[in-house]
Amino acid sequence: MLTYNSSCENDTRSFAAEFASKLHGGDVVAFTGGMGMGKTVFVSGCADVLGIETHVSSPTFSIVNDYGGKFSVYHFDMYRVESWDSLYSTGFFDYLNENSILFIEWSENIDNVLPENTIYVDFSRGENENDRTITVHGGDGRW
Repeated sequence: MLTYNSSCENDTRSFAAEFASKLHGGDVVAFTGGMGMGKTVFVSGCADVLGIETHVSSPTFSIVNDYGGKFSVYHFDMYRVESWDSLYSTGFFDYLNENSILFIEWSENIDNVLPENTIYVDFSRGENENDRTITVHGGDGRW
């Protein structure tokens, strides 16, 4: 397990870049934490390392953004996924069969279908408004 304390968005982006340097095809990264905690900022921090050239934005309305990059990188928002049918309609299971990296916001909504080696990145608020504690665990022992 790895814990990092961030006091601003730039801290979060820097930590995310270090994190992304250890990712490889087939990784599933599941985020937990409330709205405005920095999940999309974290994905944005991973972008350069993963060769993503497009703007990273929350996939709240599209459900999934395809960023391309060194691997096929997909960014999901499962906030509105409330049933098996709604999850199935996103095509989520098809993305698991690729040699890609998946970033999943609101992963707690689909926790029961995530692969065994999922990497979890949990966000919690610190003492001050902008402080975040980011905890990474799971995966195959890289953290």
